[in-house]
Amino acid sequence: MDPAARETGLNHLGSLAVRGDDGAMDSLLREVRPMVVRYCRARLARVSGLAHYSDDVAQEVCIALLSAIPRYQDRGRPFAAFVFGIAAHKVADTLRVAGRAEVVPTDVLPEQPDEAPGPEEAAVRVIEAQHARELLNELPEQQRKLLVMRVITGLTADETGHVLGMSAGAVRVAQHRAIARLRQVAVANRLLP
Repeated sequence: MDPAARETGLNHLGSLAVRGDDGAMDSLLREVRPMVVRYCRARLARVSGLAHYSDDVAQEVCIALLSAIPRYQDRGRPFAAFVFGIAAHKVADTLRVAGRAEVVPTDVLPEQPDEAPGPEEAAVRVIEAQHARELLNELPEQQRKLLVMRVITGLTADETGHVLGMSAGAVRVAQHRAIARLRQVAVANRLLP
């Protein structure tokens, strides 16, 4: 299943579960549990000796999700972000408890903290990138090329105009129109309010 369809399905199941649909809650848990298990394994495997807690922590996440569903409010973010937020807290709790319980010796001490995005951020970024690709594909080819050159590649208006055979002023006007069209498509697809 592609990421956009999965996200739409999770959002739909989440809204049904909030309304008390037990069948939707069962389906939601079946969809969410494998993602949560992978997330917990990825986070807990970073710490020596904690990987074997992954299934237990995933189970705690699912139980916490059951109790949090009645209070869930759709704020326009993917439902998966809500789930990964709960998972992040449960993993952090496990790491805190494990940190107090024992000290795990290590040969190498990092010079600085790991600034890389965690699994929850990576999952949300993948979903957002998919939305961006889908939105760009709705634009005519010339507008899509222009936005890719200006916004993604970072070319100046002069550089973009040279490639597309336009003046810098025409590039700016076309960029403004392309962004306005993109905004209309996003609103029509309910990706923006």
